[in-house]
Amino acid sequence: MRTHALRFAAPLLAAAAICLAGVSPVIRGLAASETPDALTIDHYVGVKSAVPSMNGEMAQLYVRERAPAVALRRAVNTDRVVLFVHGAGTPAEVAFDTPADGFSWMAYLADAGFDTFSVDMTGYGRSTRPTVMNDPCNLSAEQQAQFVPSLLLAPCAASYAHPATTIASDWNDVGAAVDYVRALRHVDRVHLVAWSLGAPRAAGYAAQNPQKVGRLVLLAPAYAAGASPTPPTPMPANGTAFNTQSLDEFAANWDRQVGCPNQYDVSTRDAVWSAMVASDPVGATWGSGVRRAPSTTTWGWNAAMAGQLKAPVLTIAGQHDKQVLPERVRELHAALGSAEKVSVDLACSSHNAMWELNHTLMFKASREWLLQGSVNAQKQGIVKVGY
Repeated sequence: MRTHALRFAAPLLAAAAICLAGVSPVIRGLAASETPDALTIDHYVGVKSAVPSMNGEMAQLYVRERAPAVALRRAVNTDRVVLFVHGAGTPAEVAFDTPADGFSWMAYLADAGFDTFSVDMTGYGRSTRPTVMNDPCNLSAEQQAQFVPSLLLAPCAASYAHPATTIASDWNDVGAAVDYVRALRHVDRVHLVAWSLGAPRAAGYAAQNPQKVGRLVLLAPAYAAGASPTPPTPMPANGTAFNTQSLDEFAANWDRQVGCPNQYDVSTRDAVWSAMVASDPVGATWGSGVRRAPSTTTWGWNAAMAGQLKAPVLTIAGQHDKQVLPERVRELHAALGSAEKVSVDLACSSHNAMWELNHTLMFKASREWLLQGSVNAQKQGIVKVGY
């Protein structure tokens, strides 16, 4: 898919429309590129941070939009606005708008007529990163060791010995992005698509704000039925502020989840990794280049909260996922309070299903779910796909 550079003279018009909608984001500019099928538009959304190390400060969230080319010239269908929420390591624009040809979940849905958005939580991608993530002394002792002596002369004591973010600060970020998109597109509800730790972020938010969320799609959803319903004491909790991942670690984690021939292509992995490092200019200079991600204190996303979630939910489990086991996804499916719920068992797939052989089957299932509330015309139960 060929990309053409396109700059709009529309930032002032966009800002005016947003202000009329009652939203006051911080906008550094609105850049766009156009493909034959969809536009790519960058937004920056202001949020009063709930991150412990920067509580109350203003932060910026990077929100990427992929929309049908006609979307800016007509009213958007109110049932076709989607927000993607990423997991614990990969920023949203890399996870869901992957540069490898044919692997962008956002572009797939945009080509089907959806207006799709993705948001980077605080600490990821082009969103504000807490300054505690700039200090390699705030890594674990094991991770510090890989940067001695290239970055550190010797192991060092942490200047901030707490996880950089919390599930509450993530819910605050998701809420800011949801409200921004609702105001921008003049819709009451948006659909949410989430991956891994994105499930507690997105579905936890949806359980608490049902009036703002339509349907949900949860790929490899992190879930702990017995998780504490309340924050730990004291807060912020003790722990490591952030973590890093190298290409070798990224590849090894993926390879241990391969169970089928040609499950993924190395060129796709390399494209993902290049985009990952490009999203973190600081991490790119550490050692051979790493991606940084905040550690997150979590609570609340348990059996009780899952039972409170009434929105229609599609869960997806990769057959060979060793990070969120398929049985854990089925456990969540059973716990959901939703009257409409389907769980997809996706063949020959790992935790990184959107970058693998059967990704189009998953994309198609998500499209059908968001449009019709079914997968392969089935509206309840477990659906096997790709076998």
